[in-house]
Amino acid sequence: MNHQRKIVMTRHMFKFSWVFLLLTILYSCQVGSDGLNRNQPKISFELSVTDPDSHGFMVDMSLPLWHKDQISLKLPDWMPGYYQIMDYSKDISALEVKDDDGNAFPVEMINKNTWLVKGVKNKTLKVNYKVSTSRQFVANNFIDQKHAYIVCCNTFLYVDGYTNLPVQLKINNYNKWNDIATGLEPIQNRSDEFTAPNFDILYDCPILMGNLEKLTSFFVNGIEHQFVGYELGDFNKELFMYKLKRVVESAVDIIGEIPYSRYTFIAIGPGMGGIEHLNNTIITFNGNELNSNSALNGVLSFLAHEYFHHYNVKRIRPVELGPFNYDKPNRTNMLWVSEGLTVYYQHMILRRAGITSAEDLLEQVESQINTLENDPGRLHQTLAQSSYYTWEDGPFGNPGGEDQSISVYNKGTVVAALLDLKIRTITQNKKTLDDVMQALYYQYYKDKGRGFTDAEFQSVCEDVAGTSLKELFEYVYSTKSIDYQKYYEAFGLAVGSYPGGSKTIKITKSKNPNASQLQLLNSWLDN
Repeated sequence: MNHQRKIVMTRHMFKFSWVFLLLTILYSCQVGSDGLNRNQPKISFELSVTDPDSHGFMVDMSLPLWHKDQISLKLPDWMPGYYQIMDYSKDISALEVKDDDGNAFPVEMINKNTWLVKGVKNKTLKVNYKVSTSRQFVANNFIDQKHAYIVCCNTFLYVDGYTNLPVQLKINNYNKWNDIATGLEPIQNRSDEFTAPNFDILYDCPILMGNLEKLTSFFVNGIEHQFVGYELGDFNKELFMYKLKRVVESAVDIIGEIPYSRYTFIAIGPGMGGIEHLNNTIITFNGNELNSNSALNGVLSFLAHEYFHHYNVKRIRPVELGPFNYDKPNRTNMLWVSEGLTVYYQHMILRRAGITSAEDLLEQVESQINTLENDPGRLHQTLAQSSYYTWEDGPFGNPGGEDQSISVYNKGTVVAALLDLKIRTITQNKKTLDDVMQALYYQYYKDKGRGFTDAEFQSVCEDVAGTSLKELFEYVYSTKSIDYQKYYEAFGLAVGSYPGGSKTIKITKSKNPNASQLQLLNSWLDN
């Protein structure tokens, strides 16, 4: 009898142990190692603009149930697409953390962009703070009486180590404004509530608020493309959108597919610059200046650049540029690929769209060569170094400084042209730089789900060309002078230097090109 009881008790204990183990596993699945409750994974924000004259706004943040004694809240130090440390945290003030009962917790700023809060175990937290604005710039928040431009990296805190949490955002627009434009996904077709699957997507979608103007949308491959902005101005909007559609079509033809469900061009008013995103782009814009064909083409070229970035850098990217570390510079030797190739393609896109002429394209390439050859920095800094040190030297280098740096935009464009010409020449025009971009897009972005390394980029170029390109890549990793004629001669073009106040480089067509040269040239300029 006692033996039977022992067996029964052992069975009960065994059963209890398994139940306890199962509950432990379930609890550990619900509560992450960092303390977040998996039953409440969403972080919610509410942004309120009540007094534009204050040049600031309020943010309320709701955090899931937290199971550790402390939590670190952070703000990004920079904005992807603008490779400079911005020190956004200086705009944050009056930060308070409370629980559901209104109990406040001490907040300690432990470094320039991190706030530590202790004693919060088993609490659902409410965080509120003020964000001040001052500088009207594409990488900074700005508010005045007529509109607000919200840079999400400049605005929304994240939990340290948990940028993968989904986000919900409610916007309380100023009562005299009617519209909100953003790349964020609206919730159930609401105009003031949005969602993002993670903070990378939230930070990739700036917000424009005000009484905005929306131009007539166009569709490419069944996908809607919008143009929305603040005080767009007086210009031929029908012609502008017709040509912008041609730009998008020309860009899409390079890769062959559209990877978004909707795209929005967001014009934030007069100024300088633009910043690319996955399904939207932020641009400064003044339609009143589009009073000539050259002015219109200049803006379309700028838009082509920012639009093509949704392929080249947002999806086709150096491995260092994603997932992002928002705390420090994300350095890469390959920014010249992201920016230089995009400059090259903005000119190719306009040419292929029939907006500019073959002569215009040649003039753009010639201009880039002249800029490089008159920059003393080319003798001191390599293209790879220029990419790596852009965080110190600025996006266009510092040619007047003691460091004599160069621009990744400039030399990157020059080398992009060399790559395209070399591939066309070696393959007898069967392959082009387009094939490189397609290979990077489909092999790395689509198949591998990651960026490429320095060696992988060169390898893809060589695979497309069918031969070694070691000599050409010396122009990336050394300050070796470029032998332009070696690359342009096959196209019946002469690249000559002429004396003057500064070095003058001219690209001239041969008077008697042979059939091969003519075929290569026409394909390049008219393809």
